[in-house]
Amino acid sequence: MDPAAWTFVILGAAVVAFVSSRIPLAVVALGVAVALWATGVLTLPEALAGFGDPTVLFIASLFVVSEALDATGVTAWLGHQVITRAGTGRRTLTVIVVLLAAALSAFISINGAVAALLPVVVVVAVRAGIVPSKMLIPLAFAASAGSLLTLTGTPVNIVVSDAAAAAGGRAFGFFEFALVGLPLVVLTTVVVVLLGDRLLPVRVAERLLSAAPDPRDHARALRSSYDVDLDTGTLFSAREGALEVLVAPRSPLIGRTVCAGMTTRDENLVILALRRGEEDGPNASRGTAVAGSLTLRAGDAVLVQGPWDALERYAASPDVIAVTPPQSLQRAVPLGRGARRALVILALMVVLLATGAVPPVVAGLLAAGAIVLTRVLTVPQSYRAISWTTVILIAGMVPLSSAFVTTGAAGMIADRVLGVIGSASPHLALLVLCLLTMVLGQFISNIATVLVVAPIAVAVAAELDASVLPFMMAITVAGAAAFLTPIATPVNLMVMQPGGYRFGDYWRLGLPLMAVFLAVAVLYVPLVWPF
Repeated sequence: MDPAAWTFVILGAAVVAFVSSRIPLAVVALGVAVALWATGVLTLPEALAGFGDPTVLFIASLFVVSEALDATGVTAWLGHQVITRAGTGRRTLTVIVVLLAAALSAFISINGAVAALLPVVVVVAVRAGIVPSKMLIPLAFAASAGSLLTLTGTPVNIVVSDAAAAAGGRAFGFFEFALVGLPLVVLTTVVVVLLGDRLLPVRVAERLLSAAPDPRDHARALRSSYDVDLDTGTLFSAREGALEVLVAPRSPLIGRTVCAGMTTRDENLVILALRRGEEDGPNASRGTAVAGSLTLRAGDAVLVQGPWDALERYAASPDVIAVTPPQSLQRAVPLGRGARRALVILALMVVLLATGAVPPVVAGLLAAGAIVLTRVLTVPQSYRAISWTTVILIAGMVPLSSAFVTTGAAGMIADRVLGVIGSASPHLALLVLCLLTMVLGQFISNIATVLVVAPIAVAVAAELDASVLPFMMAITVAGAAAFLTPIATPVNLMVMQPGGYRFGDYWRLGLPLMAVFLAVAVLYVPLVWPF
């Protein structure tokens, strides 16, 4: 078979593997890259080029930025603000999440907006008693709609603007996209609010961490259990926290006599209170706080207080078992240690992205590096923050997009489309081009899709003696409507694992939303940019 035929075969096999859900996504993506090389469609460097792709590196860096905001309590603070102002109603929270995602994606990137808001939405959903799977697909879809608010919302906007200018038209203005973006954001909000509860599944992510405990509730529980007369601000602050640990079996601490007010040997943590374990035995008092001294034995509980770094070292000791990880407690403290540094770094990254002073990947890498250098996160924390499944999946699928163009597979489809359109009306031409864009956009990147369809749209506009502007804007709208599969856009993939979604969960809400985008592209766009 020729390379184009092999490309279609590999694409079909990948789609079947994705839909079956029997093979891990990362394995499918790696198999795609290897198959493109094994069949001679791409050379080995081309097949592995996705692992050095700027988009992949940018997404990886954004996971680090997102973790910094989460670990320092910025997302906890933002989540608290949303809960306080919006309550716990699903519809109200959904509206706020959708509008916030759309606004943020307009000025940074779709990937950056979702990566920053993902932990916020999970925290808000869990604390409001809502399954995160009801909120995360709307987050991804809203970011795609918000990317149509400004020229820099997505690279696709820049591509079509340049294509329009090169075809004899003009470039689009920075906020000109908002003429179609604002109605789409409003319509997306309406569709998600009205249909989301019925069309979105109830899923539980396999690796979804439980939400960090609210500092006020946790402090109240500790005061009740240990009779500690300290307020929440004293137990949990930006610099210090309190940690409940159990004496581990065969711990060197067993047999030592301790009392409140003493400090630990290595970390210099203050012992606030003690609690006898649940085991029966001489002088056991079954889980009650102990006044005075206590000779420790396995299972006894100790409440200690000190700097967060010292608490983390103490929890990592094999001598004790932390009841709640200190990292989880720290990230629940609003605007905790390092929050100001994280916010400054985020603001600088946004400025770099909004002004285009440097390429997006450079802005992301600079931000991730600054987070480590300023000690907001450690290097191991940064590695753990990255969703490697998402990174590998995107990196493995990037070469397939390239192969689709270079082998002429896209050109074959283009010829068929031109044969269908002929000299029909401009609206029919827009409809066919938008449908083609939407179909391709579910399996290859929207940038590659628009690059394939844009020359076709220019040729059709010239044949019909029509303005190129409505064609360019229409395929931009259609390119943003990648809602049917998790591999359609990186943000769809980002929310897949935290939401516990399956491959077939996206199309239920995505299909009616795509119909809205299609109607806007074919009927509304020509009203603003006439033929």
